[in-house]
Amino acid sequence: MGRVLIARFGRLLATLFAVTFLSFMLTSLLPGDPAVAVLGQEGIQNEELLEQVREDLGLNRPIPIRYLEWLGNALTLDLGESYINKGQDVWGDVIVTRFPVTAQLAIMSIVLALILALPIGIVGAYREGKWQDSATSAAVQVALSVPNFITGIFLIYFFSVQLGWLPASNWNRFSNGVVDNFKTSILPATALASTQMAIFSRLIRADMIATLKENYILSARAKGLSDGYILVRHALRPSSMSMMTIVGINFGALLGGTVVIETLFAIPGLGFRLINAINQRDILVIQGITVFVAVVYVVINTVVDLLYAVIDPRIRRS
Repeated sequence: MGRVLIARFGRLLATLFAVTFLSFMLTSLLPGDPAVAVLGQEGIQNEELLEQVREDLGLNRPIPIRYLEWLGNALTLDLGESYINKGQDVWGDVIVTRFPVTAQLAIMSIVLALILALPIGIVGAYREGKWQDSATSAAVQVALSVPNFITGIFLIYFFSVQLGWLPASNWNRFSNGVVDNFKTSILPATALASTQMAIFSRLIRADMIATLKENYILSARAKGLSDGYILVRHALRPSSMSMMTIVGINFGALLGGTVVIETLFAIPGLGFRLINAINQRDILVIQGITVFVAVVYVVINTVVDLLYAVIDPRIRRS
């Protein structure tokens, strides 16, 4: 087991190096001149001043040299300062303050999706071909077809405009109270969860249909065990491997993919800040957020790989 962990850790480091390098290279090649964004109209008319700002920001140096310098600083959590908002530290003032918001949205949406997907997928598998299966499949298809932002608009109209139960925008942190935080987070989390629920439930249904045809399931039924016990105790666990992979992938994707929902609900998360940085050509902020999300994504998927051994004893023994 120790040898496996060492091998996985080495692969993780190699992947992180490749991810950070590609992310840095691609963001450095974005169109637009950060020096012009810093100086505005004054810089466009003064080439000498533009060159001075490029020199001060290190933009004239080759990209590989800039990457190695950035990587050395990043290892000490120094991701630089915003070009546009002077004195704003990318790590402390942007990522540390905004990541909890985006992470909470991602976690809440995954949890909500699983709460809905598990019974829907189990019922669809257990009643395969029956009206229950057809009804749940139709509902899942609708949820899969409607974009998140459309769901978000509907939730705002129904719960905020018509009923007045929940705020349509803004964000309250946990420090302002759990109830206030829940009121501002439940609608965007539900909007994000709708598509995730559809994906998870279809995976559970497909895997569980195959699992229910295994010999050990037939043996459990022959022993007189109840259907509910068989479904939850014997069929759900081996049917969750594919779902675990997708949960890890989708959670990583949600960290960088909540841009539309955060904009719709005016949530101060990483996605909302990333869009502003792209519009302002704030390269260091773009690089910092992009690389951070990519690193978290890679780490989560490595953890999911290791969890396979926890869920499936056959993998653990091998």
